[in-house]
Amino acid sequence: MKFLIVDDDFDSRKLLQKILHKYGYCDIAVDGEEGVDAFRTALKEGAGYDLVCLDILMPNMDGQQALREIREIEKEHGVNPGDEAKVIMITGLDDSKEVHDAFFLGDATSYIVKPLRKQLLLDEIEALGLALEERA
Repeated sequence: MKFLIVDDDFDSRKLLQKILHKYGYCDIAVDGEEGVDAFRTALKEGAGYDLVCLDILMPNMDGQQALREIREIEKEHGVNPGDEAKVIMITGLDDSKEVHDAFFLGDATSYIVKPLRKQLLLDEIEALGLALEERA
């Protein structure tokens, strides 16, 4: 399994990486622009991400804009509906407008409010249909 973690907060990135590295390869991006670039590169190389963990509030490009661009990149590369990367929006904001925008404007697959808890994240990933198996 391949993960992309996009968050401007060092501690959040490290926590996500610590949780997910047992189950697959993790790429890290520090803002939305870098995350979109990593996503584009992975698709060009034929090795797209299974899951993107995307913070909403970031400098340069916020998570909402990054998500819209990620979905456009998938369309440009002919990714079939239903085969898109799963995207969990992760934020410190418990804001109904942000939730609405993430799901209905950006086509997010899930939304988690910080503080991030390991079991909640793992349960959410499995609820999205991604089977988590520890790597050897």
